[in-house]
Amino acid sequence: MDKGIFVLEYDFSNSVGYWTVMASHALQRALNDEVRPHGITSRQCQVLGFLALDGPLSQSALAERMGIEPPTLVGILDRMERSGWIERRPCPDDRRKKLIWIMPAAEPVWAKIVSCAKEVRRRATDGLSPAELAMLKQLLHRVRRNLSPEAASQKSNGQKKVEEGVA
Repeated sequence: MDKGIFVLEYDFSNSVGYWTVMASHALQRALNDEVRPHGITSRQCQVLGFLALDGPLSQSALAERMGIEPPTLVGILDRMERSGWIERRPCPDDRRKKLIWIMPAAEPVWAKIVSCAKEVRRRATDGLSPAELAMLKQLLHRVRRNLSPEAASQKSNGQKKVEEGVA
């Protein structure tokens, strides 16, 4: 047997994870390609997007939402703060924490991001009917809900009840 060749096998054609990761990467790549000519990075889009969605967040909460380590986020935030897009302010409930706030200088940047995102959305959904889009949204929501910590906890509690003969 040739020791230099080894094939890892997996049923990728039936992998929901593979499909969603590949679609997510394609969306991220397309958005990055749209915003790059405007001097905006996809990570900066994420920062402003999560702040627009959730309001001011601590650096650790923002890093968690973005799926990156807090030290990685620091450099992104430093550049955004120098550009006047965000500001770090002490948390009123915990002075050790800093909350990230969107500043007025980010408004034109956000408008460009939204415009680029809408173009990517248009391309990504080309040929899908309104019913298909609604179904896609519903199915992805269900997958996300199924994988949430709450769902895992409920499943674990249900399994314990079955084992105890309660269910």
